[in-house]
Amino acid sequence: MSQSLFSNLNLRPDLLNNLDSLGYASMTPIQAQSLPHILEGKDVVAQAKTGSGKTAAFGLGLLQNLDVQRLDIQSLVLCPTRELADQVATEIRKLARGIGNIKVLTLCGGVPFKPQADSLQSGAHIVVGTPGRIEDHLNRETLKLNQLNILVLDEADRMLEMGFQAALDAIFKQMPPKKQTLLLSATFPEHIKTIAKRNMNNPVTIEVESTPEHTNITQHFYEVDTDEQRFTALRLLLLEHNPESAVIFCNTKRDAQHVTDQLLDAGFSALDLTGDLEQRDRDQTLVQFTNKSISLLVATDVAARGLDIANLDVVINYHLAQDAESHVHRIGRTGRAGNKGLAFNLFSIKDGYKMSQLEDYFGQSFQAEALPPSTALNNSVRKAAMATLQIGGGKKQKVRAGDILGALTGEHGIQGKQVGKIQIFDNWAYVAVSREVLRQAIKSIEVGKIKGRNFRVRQIGK
Repeated sequence: MSQSLFSNLNLRPDLLNNLDSLGYASMTPIQAQSLPHILEGKDVVAQAKTGSGKTAAFGLGLLQNLDVQRLDIQSLVLCPTRELADQVATEIRKLARGIGNIKVLTLCGGVPFKPQADSLQSGAHIVVGTPGRIEDHLNRETLKLNQLNILVLDEADRMLEMGFQAALDAIFKQMPPKKQTLLLSATFPEHIKTIAKRNMNNPVTIEVESTPEHTNITQHFYEVDTDEQRFTALRLLLLEHNPESAVIFCNTKRDAQHVTDQLLDAGFSALDLTGDLEQRDRDQTLVQFTNKSISLLVATDVAARGLDIANLDVVINYHLAQDAESHVHRIGRTGRAGNKGLAFNLFSIKDGYKMSQLEDYFGQSFQAEALPPSTALNNSVRKAAMATLQIGGGKKQKVRAGDILGALTGEHGIQGKQVGKIQIFDNWAYVAVSREVLRQAIKSIEVGKIKGRNFRVRQIGK
């Protein structure tokens, strides 16, 4: 057991002290197997899934070797989606708290280019971004990687699935040949091995057994014959189990949009998350779901990549995933941080091959169960307890979460327990408030002051 303690690693004292303050004592399997090699400067290819602790593994490697006095881009982390990039950047900043003065930039598409270019002019130590936007900055010469020491490819298999091969090739050409490369992937298909062979120097390969991490998730399977039966089954499961939050997975964006429309017509609180959403709409959708202003998120696999939602009650596979790996990734959204998880899976007679794949993967037989009785359709639809307010000021206006909370709960304001999650972006902020005090909360922001200023406020969603 003592071999897996962070304190046994040759980490700088400020990193170790911060890990201790964060309550990080023992390493996860991926950290214990990869960190010693990463700290030695070796190239590493690691099989690692969401929730395995992989970000801390490579994050500590980046920070251990960072020269804070040199404001050059020393590390680059490439991620398939903006959501994952934001999570990675947040985790690196948390790990770096003990060092201070470290500048981490996120460079992702879907947001204006110029503010990113302006930030790069001031310099940065670590850049986290998506391949398309990184390639764009390189082409416009707003980003230079000539001082790069470490490259991380996070969820490399998904980046290739999403069509980023050409962008990755272009990025590689603008990097110094002598650097440390860390490649993390949930699977090891041939194209991942090709990238490793072409761009890495005698990499250490690490595979961590992944199946046990989902033993805390209970799965149920229900057979349906028609589209009508499928949606009725979904309604029965939602009305019987009454989850506060659930993600419903569909295989296409058309299906996701159609299911969302049907749920709204049936009185449920739902939004869809698909690949063609504008970034601002995507942000607002995720804000409303994570702060409990909506109960149901209907998503496709690619759109949901990188989501890290705490306390998710249930995952529902409206259609079975195309392969066992994707299925495991879907259900892994519930049962996080040691909590119990629940997954409902709808299948038809045409899904025989997919079912056999799942049985082979999990090493057990899955039998169709009876759906809840039709009387469940008479149950009341659960309404979201919170509503989301958008405030027209954010990080660039120096707005902090404490300022918003103070404006809401000041003299004659609402109670602190009636304020939910506060999320602050560059030029706006979102706060969840109890629906019963929605009008009062809007008035508190409108007539009050934040940072000595009045900011516009409006409700988003319904």
